[in-house]
Amino acid sequence: MPTLVRSRSRILAGMLASLLVALPAVAVAQIPASEFGARRDSLAARVQNGVVVAFGGRTPVSDFGPFYQLPAFHYLTNFDEPDAAFVMVVQNGRGTSTLFLTPVGARQAFYSVVRDLAVRARPFSALAAYVDSVAGARLPFYTLHDFADADFAGEDSLTRGQQFIKAVRAKYAALEVRDAHEIVDELRAKKSPAEMALLRKAAEISTEGHRAAMLIPEPTKEYEIQAALEGTFLRLGGARPSYGSIVGGGIHGTQLHYMRDRGDVKPGDVVVMDAATEYEGYAADVTRTLPVSGKFTAEQRAIYQLVRDAQAAAERNSKPGMSSVAAQDSSIDIRVNGLAKLGLVESADAQFDPPWPADCKARPRSCNQAMFWMIHGISHGIGLAVHDPAQFYAKDHLFKEGDAFTIEPGIYVSTAALDALPDTPKNRAFIAKVLPTVRRYENTGVRIEDDYLITGNKLERISLAPREIDEIETLMSKRPSRMVP
Repeated sequence: MPTLVRSRSRILAGMLASLLVALPAVAVAQIPASEFGARRDSLAARVQNGVVVAFGGRTPVSDFGPFYQLPAFHYLTNFDEPDAAFVMVVQNGRGTSTLFLTPVGARQAFYSVVRDLAVRARPFSALAAYVDSVAGARLPFYTLHDFADADFAGEDSLTRGQQFIKAVRAKYAALEVRDAHEIVDELRAKKSPAEMALLRKAAEISTEGHRAAMLIPEPTKEYEIQAALEGTFLRLGGARPSYGSIVGGGIHGTQLHYMRDRGDVKPGDVVVMDAATEYEGYAADVTRTLPVSGKFTAEQRAIYQLVRDAQAAAERNSKPGMSSVAAQDSSIDIRVNGLAKLGLVESADAQFDPPWPADCKARPRSCNQAMFWMIHGISHGIGLAVHDPAQFYAKDHLFKEGDAFTIEPGIYVSTAALDALPDTPKNRAFIAKVLPTVRRYENTGVRIEDDYLITGNKLERISLAPREIDEIETLMSKRPSRMVP
């Protein structure tokens, strides 16, 4: 790399190291082996009679990098080696479990599986014959597809596991095959105390990463902030980022999943930092929005406070027994009324013609002008996946003991967004009315995201990075000056 960049990198690394010296050490927490057995027992009780077949992740082939097990497979087995399969034969609610390993040696099979995981072990080469032997019993098969994340399940139709089951079905035409994900997701949705402990650790480490990012000398590149975040995650025991870190300055902060993290940041910009770590398999998800200069402008403060008020409203409505729909609606109401007061929409009830499919008659709120500046929902489950099952996904939409989730309202304002609107009379009137105000708030993206647990009869926020305007500005005022060689 060029000498100037290398010199600045050394200076920045030294400053960051001095800032991180005092960060707390994190003790390793683990889920007891008995809990994995209890999970398999719960699955067997729900299946009653059938055969559960699941495939784990494959060995990385692109760069021989570290292997990370698929969430559902890890949830049932605690086996985190590649190229494995799991079969549980269930009769009268009791299951017999076998792991099929590649490669398998006598010591690995005994010490790593039979003793530690309390399941039988066989070589992967025996899988087809074993499945043949149980398929003849006419028990229904329950499959767990080997996709990396449920977000991409619809795209993973040619995985090893799905092709294996397809071959079995071709051989046994009468075989009934059911999707086990609905059952396993229901189990995963309620987090145990041990899982909550791991999520707290993930959130604690992620919090320190965000604090570190607030304390680096005033950055000029997005990747300087990314380095502070991810370096802290690793230093404190995080295995990897929970997802691709989003560090977007200026207009990049108005893009939901911007992950390039290579752009310039400059005084006057705000930066959206959506980044968190995975700890012992469990994913946090935290977002903060910072002023590059260390001080929010009046316009940025207005948008930021509106988002923070929306988050607080959702928090008040996210207690045990309360409705997640009410939590989201309360957050939307705050932002709708606030955007109307700022002049970024024609009125709280004004409509527009979206550039995406929407049924404005059946769902008028989806075509409210304020929704154009919000883009996304405010909550999702967290756990073994960054978008994990949650109990409030059920038909009753109620928060329950053991839920783990985010609250993450946002507002994203740019003239570029207006340019993407379809050319209709309604949209032309909308643009004409708000364009001068939009220019005042140009390229202001604000998202505030925290992680929460439902414990006992209360809501517990577990990501504690500074989030109030005064807190952020006070911490950032302690940044050392940027040294220029």
